[in-house]
Amino acid sequence: MTAQTATATATATASRARTGGPETDGPKVLEHLMGWVLVAVVAMLVTQLGLL
Repeated sequence: MTAQTATATATATASRARTGGPETDGPKVLEHLMGWVLVAVVAMLVTQLGLL
């Protein structure tokens, strides 16, 4: 690989927009915890409103 090819490859890679994906996910523990907090809040709301 020549220096010119390496520069062209780096420029092409850097100019692409990131669309997210598995590499950019945040901490899994926080996401899991927030999901359970949401479940608990919805359960409390349902109980308080007498919907179940």
